[in-house]
Amino acid sequence: MTRRDAISLAEVAARDNLLLATWKAARGKRERPAVARFLDDLDARLAMLGRDILEERAPAGDFRRFTIHDPKRRVITAACFADRVLHHAILNLAEPRFERMLVDGCHACRPGKGVHAAVREVQQNLRCWPWFVKVDVDGYFPSIDHVLLKDLLARRFKGAGFLALLGRIIDAGAADTPGRGLPIGALTSQHFANAYLDAADRMLLAHAGVRAHVRYMDDIVWWCPSRAAALASLDELRAFLWRERKLVLKPAVCLGRSTQGLAFCGFRIRPGEVFASARKLSRYRAGLARVQAALSSGQASPLQAQRAYDALLATLTGAQTLGFRRRLGGGGDAGACSPSVLGCE
Repeated sequence: MTRRDAISLAEVAARDNLLLATWKAARGKRERPAVARFLDDLDARLAMLGRDILEERAPAGDFRRFTIHDPKRRVITAACFADRVLHHAILNLAEPRFERMLVDGCHACRPGKGVHAAVREVQQNLRCWPWFVKVDVDGYFPSIDHVLLKDLLARRFKGAGFLALLGRIIDAGAADTPGRGLPIGALTSQHFANAYLDAADRMLLAHAGVRAHVRYMDDIVWWCPSRAAALASLDELRAFLWRERKLVLKPAVCLGRSTQGLAFCGFRIRPGEVFASARKLSRYRAGLARVQAALSSGQASPLQAQRAYDALLATLTGAQTLGFRRRLGGGGDAGACSPSVLGCE
């Protein structure tokens, strides 16, 4: 039997835990009005949040929803700041258990992993195995079944109050269909969604025809020694996802030879090279223009502009983009807003 971690509401509501959660939630956002109001009255706000947790009134369930096109339409749900603090307070205690339940090939929203680690692992596997299959789940976050998710969490954690708190957070995120869906943008949603597909990861890795596997949230790619093995494993994954998680794959499945490479996490990855996608390059170009405009108008100091540029450049880590950046920068290091301000790599 899987060992369950015991977490109590008193641990979640402990002032030290809530204080740590506040600083995590406020990082880089202290100038926002809602965050500033919370910090200006910190002791009273933390005391109120602690009481709400202990008396099982949390979360507040106040959301702000807005739509982005990334490039497809997504509805982002931003929780109120008190609920974001609550999410961090929960993850301060629960994240180690979430980490232990995941396989190494799962890369989204995990310390020490992320997009660039996933890209490196994909490239390594392209060099090792001849066939790959790449899929993603159709409408993943809106399709997550609450009953199945709560059952999964109850097999990993114990503490009636804590599980009831997780249940209220899950229920609060059902925007359109009662009993289904997690809000995109919530910290807890990221961890719940990672855990929801862990059984599918393990099913693939246990399949006789699968040699390697990488997942970034609901984007999954795996490698096989033959086309027949790839097709067989794809059929089994489809059946498993519907039977165990009430999920379906998008019709557009990519099955091919590793020598041709594949697109994953905004990069075009081949056995010997990695390129950034056109969309990622467009985002870099737009971000660079914003940094240059902020510097020119005095809205950003040279140090702030340098930091913003460094963060922008980090999105292209591992990709062959030097020529693009030089063209964009007019011949020098493409990233520099000004050679005297933003130094060369």
